[in-house]
Amino acid sequence: MQVTDSYIHLNRLRFHAFHGVEAQERLVGNTYEISLRLQCDVTTAMQTDDVCHTVNYASVYAVVKEEMAVPSQLVEHVAGRIGARIFKDFPAVKALQLQLTKLNPPMGADSMEGAGVELHLINNKTISNN
Repeated sequence: MQVTDSYIHLNRLRFHAFHGVEAQERLVGNTYEISLRLQCDVTTAMQTDDVCHTVNYASVYAVVKEEMAVPSQLVEHVAGRIGARIFKDFPAVKALQLQLTKLNPPMGADSMEGAGVELHLINNKTISNN
C-alpha cells in the first residue's frame, strides 16, 4: 500500500471570541467556527501507532484556542495568525486549508449561517527550490 496524500482535519471547532470592526463586537463577542485540513505525512504513524509520528490534533486545537483568544478586528487577520502559528509550531504541515466563520455577523441579515474567510496556505519552508 502506498499513501499518495494524507491530511489531519479538525472540523467545526467552536469558540466565543471578541473579534470585529465594531466596538460592540469586541465587547460582547460572537461565536466562531473553524475547520482545518492539514496536509502532512502520516505514513510512519500508520505503521507505528505512535502519536509522535504525526501532527497531534489536540496540540493543534490548543494553538487555535490561544490565537482565537487574541482580539482582532478582522477574521482575515485571525485566520492568517492561526496559519502562521501552525506552520511555525508544526513544521511537518506542508499545506493548510482553514475556514473561519463568524456565525452571527452584525449585518442585519434575517437568516444566514455566518460569514468568514477561507484560506489555502502552503508552508514556504517545505517548498523545494529544484
